[in-house]
Amino acid sequence: MPVNTSRFTYQGEDGTEIAGFRWDAPGTPRAIIQLAHGAGEHSLRYLEPLTPLVEGGYTIYAADHRGHGATAGSQEKLGDFGPGGAPAAIDDMAVLSRRIRQENPGVPLALLGHSMGASFSQVYFTQHHALIDALVLSGTAANWLPRGERSLNSGYENPRTDYDWLSRDEAEVDKYIADPLSGIRFTPESRKSFTSLGERTADAGYLQDVRKDLPIYVFVGDADPVNAGLTRITPLIERLEEAKLSDVTLKVYPGGRHEMLNETNRDEVVADLKAWLDRVFT
Repeated sequence: MPVNTSRFTYQGEDGTEIAGFRWDAPGTPRAIIQLAHGAGEHSLRYLEPLTPLVEGGYTIYAADHRGHGATAGSQEKLGDFGPGGAPAAIDDMAVLSRRIRQENPGVPLALLGHSMGASFSQVYFTQHHALIDALVLSGTAANWLPRGERSLNSGYENPRTDYDWLSRDEAEVDKYIADPLSGIRFTPESRKSFTSLGERTADAGYLQDVRKDLPIYVFVGDADPVNAGLTRITPLIERLEEAKLSDVTLKVYPGGRHEMLNETNRDEVVADLKAWLDRVFT
């Protein structure tokens, strides 16, 4: 059954117009999921893999970050966050959360961030944790890749494309490459503003003031170069536990690469995510 979809725009705190999408669950939603996508991609890539969540009672709001997708508006603006940099994109996420709350009074809200969106979400929830009822992080790590690091494909033997690190599913990799709105390309200023966000989470006390009862679900593949053989995911989980957050779940998929929602076992991954959401939003 086709998902009921709609498109909208909203203004960030500095007046920048942000493109958003809404995928409606049938009937009254069990909860709302706010999606924050990764670098060099856009929200509509998630409609197909997340359709089982929509059919299962979860309405999804997704916005294309500054310099991405429909918000960029042209090929020339892809990869450019603009003068506000990555922090402005995080502010946009908070504006959308408030809009979701206003449009859906009394319905709980989960933030789902993937890759760059998960990095944004790690900063977002230290500032705006009161706006959400659960946090989901995908393709994430305790800190993101610094400039000049070796190729993300370097851990795979005889890679077929520059983006084999995304998924073992060759068809999904080819779809990404063929998509004119996909492909990681930052302006130097935008890349610097993104990588500098890591400084905010380098301080051991950055989680001191977050609410301790916020349920958090982290799911990753152990062959994802972003987490470097899980060596970058372990410190994240340790930080969350040391901050005494009471409900932290880590799910690791053997052999999985960066985009678990587009992996060969995507059905299992989405079913596991839905089961966790169903537990949180009983």
